[in-house]
Amino acid sequence: MRRALAHWRQDLPASLVVFLVAVPLCVGVAVASGVPAERGLVTGIVGGLVVGLLPGSSLQVSGPAAGLTVLVFDAVQRFGLGSLGVLVLAAGLLQIAMGLLRTGRWFRAISLSVVHGMLAGIGLILILGQLYAVSGRVAPSSGGGKITHLPGLAADWFTGRAATTALLMGAATVVLLTLWKKLPAPVRAVPAPLAAVALAAAATAAFGLDVPRVEVDGLLDSVALPTGDGFAAVTGAAGLGTVLAFALIASAESLFSAAAVDRMHHGPRTDYDRELTAQGIGNTLCGLLGALPMTAVIVRSAANVQAGARSKTSRVLHGLWLLLFAALLPAALGLIPLAVLGGVLIHAGAKLIPVQALATLWRGHRGELVVLVVTTAAIVLTTLFEGVLIGVGLAVAKSAWQTSHLHIDLTDTGPGGPLRIRLSGNATFLRLPRLLDTLESLPSGRAVELDWTDLRHLDHACRTALLTWAGRHTAHSDTAITWEPPLTAAAAAAATGRT
Repeated sequence: MRRALAHWRQDLPASLVVFLVAVPLCVGVAVASGVPAERGLVTGIVGGLVVGLLPGSSLQVSGPAAGLTVLVFDAVQRFGLGSLGVLVLAAGLLQIAMGLLRTGRWFRAISLSVVHGMLAGIGLILILGQLYAVSGRVAPSSGGGKITHLPGLAADWFTGRAATTALLMGAATVVLLTLWKKLPAPVRAVPAPLAAVALAAAATAAFGLDVPRVEVDGLLDSVALPTGDGFAAVTGAAGLGTVLAFALIASAESLFSAAAVDRMHHGPRTDYDRELTAQGIGNTLCGLLGALPMTAVIVRSAANVQAGARSKTSRVLHGLWLLLFAALLPAALGLIPLAVLGGVLIHAGAKLIPVQALATLWRGHRGELVVLVVTTAAIVLTTLFEGVLIGVGLAVAKSAWQTSHLHIDLTDTGPGGPLRIRLSGNATFLRLPRLLDTLESLPSGRAVELDWTDLRHLDHACRTALLTWAGRHTAHSDTAITWEPPLTAAAAAAATGRT
């Protein structure tokens, strides 16, 4: 408490900055997820007032995240809005269990290429979906459908069949957010998303623009406690898969954000297991309230650090400001055009695409680039959870292939002399075809000296293959095979076919 009070001069203004950044993002993520705008604010309030007080990370801020938009939208379409709270509740309980079991640190073992691919896939789906939204069109349900229908959407833009005013407003929002960093410092003191929303709302009111706006029901009216129908959704395989996807992706995004935020300040480091538990408690409460799932969000967290926050006070206060705003000024949400929120999310989706990482991987790590691209494509064409699993599987396969290098050196000592084969590296089943091709190409009438002292690893498949080949080689010739190091008696008997 003393530490918090000691830094209130830095934390108070920082909390206001984070609040101003959080308002449009909470509302935009909720709308894009297909849920009432107030539920996004509820998640932001819980992230500030509850998770903000819990141990784990000191400066990162939690709330609804663009990274879960695709998954939430799919869950709402599949199970219904009434089931969302139960799904989030179950995911939160799973996160608490993972935190108590100290699994938080293991999230740091995920391939960075898979993470970048996941973010890129989410970003692309977010961009594609919002392109249809700002054009007044219903987006196809599948990622592939969103891509194949793009020519028709573009035709609507140029023929005037799209919602021209909303489309221009969304485009202007993206341009404004992109150029905001180049404006004078006094102007940049206002958060870019807030400026875009305020300008669009003012223009809509001043010129009487006929564009769809955010629908407001009130904060208390948006709270939806879990129902029996909602619990029924979790009992099926699809529901359990969604819960697992919520928990794993929200946990990964939170802990990756924590690692990034830790590099931005010199204060206390994140306790990953405690942070995972804190996120679980937050999601459990969000589920009980029927709100969106939460993660630690890098945009708000970075704004918190850059605004000079020193302790947890700033993120707790940002939750308080969200609560006061939603309770006292709910009508202000009804002034916000949906098109400007679509523009904010298109810009947020573009920032999820790791352009610099793509260039770096192309120059030096093209295998990792393949993992990234495949993960991205799999997420767009299938589902977020399936795409991540495909990416992780490919990364594991790539790592296994690269770490199983086997060097085979063959030396012919001349007429009458033995063939010397020296094996080094890792002899695993992945290299078995090459090993057998080399051994089976040897002439049967020559003695062989097989040196495997430099092998770091010899798995059961390769060892069995070597012994089997040795047995066949000695059975068809009068020449012997010399092993270095020598085989055990049982292995030697197996190699020569004796029992």
